[in-house]
Amino acid sequence: MPRPSRQTLLNLGETLLVGAIGGAILTVAGIPAGWLSGAMIAVAVAALAGRPMAVPAPLSRVTFVLIGISLGGAVTPETLRGVATWPISVVLLCVAMTCAMFGSALYLKKVHGWDMLSGLFGSAPGALSQVMAYATQYHSDLRGIAIVQTIRVVILTACLPVGLAIFGLIPSAPELRSPGVADSVLEIALLVVLSGAAAILAHYVRFPGGLIFGAMLASAVLHGSGLIHAVLPWWVVGAVMVALGSITGARFANTELRLLLRHLWAALGSFSVSVAIVSMFAATAAYTLDLNLADIVVSYAPGALDAMMILALALHLDPIFVGAHHVARFMLISLSLPLFVRIYGQTPPPPPPKLPEKRPVQED
Repeated sequence: MPRPSRQTLLNLGETLLVGAIGGAILTVAGIPAGWLSGAMIAVAVAALAGRPMAVPAPLSRVTFVLIGISLGGAVTPETLRGVATWPISVVLLCVAMTCAMFGSALYLKKVHGWDMLSGLFGSAPGALSQVMAYATQYHSDLRGIAIVQTIRVVILTACLPVGLAIFGLIPSAPELRSPGVADSVLEIALLVVLSGAAAILAHYVRFPGGLIFGAMLASAVLHGSGLIHAVLPWWVVGAVMVALGSITGARFANTELRLLLRHLWAALGSFSVSVAIVSMFAATAAYTLDLNLADIVVSYAPGALDAMMILALALHLDPIFVGAHHVARFMLISLSLPLFVRIYGQTPPPPPPKLPEKRPVQED
């Protein structure tokens, strides 16, 4: 693996510093999940201002593994009490996401003149890498789709914690476990090694969100069974939130403000349509099932998988419940994209044929 250049390290240092400052400001201001949303907003603003905001892929992968370990650390036997009602909620979620995607795509088509396939690409919550791969193949507006997708994630990550706090839906933080120092260091080392191995395996077999879910599954088994009691230190969890916020905010790098404003109303309108539709299904789940309302809200939120998972951790929600719903949504979208392409897409045009050289016409 080539060593990163000095400029890459400088850009990374600036990105994380900007993210840490933004996260600290919102945390001091008392905003729930302030480290995550503050870092994301600060880095996004800096990127739009022309600063070279970037987080290299290797650090992103480490961040995802640490997210999974942190999520699994919140698991206890008590978190599994409502498993029997989860299948109904997951089915409602899948129906909700399908309706929301088509509703949002129709809005983009009727109001902003997008074609239906591009509208579905812009409306699909999560699976951004697959969406952009298909969009590239079918010559869709890559910038427009990326902007609509990213603005939705930013709005949800920044506004969900505040909204839940206003309505008093954020549960109190659980008591921290405190084993001996020597035991804690040994347990954390074992936790990182086993969870990291599970993450690599899940990523290798192409499990959806494998780095996060592989690490989370191993960590959840170790903590839920009582084999390990230690959790990652608070400062590591805070650093992970800053890193993820910086990764999300850095998506705006190399985006002109004029281009962002051109797609802003499309992003806000499609987001509003999607949230309105999903909210009806979430309300149905909350009314008919004996589930925590905050868990349902974050589980049904049409945001990026990694951001919603770390948000669940920051807000002290049930990570297994939220994770089960978001992996179901991820799989639904991954399976639906080829079908959407088949129905609404046209065969990508082949490269133009090489024209034969014209020979001068000889007169008799």
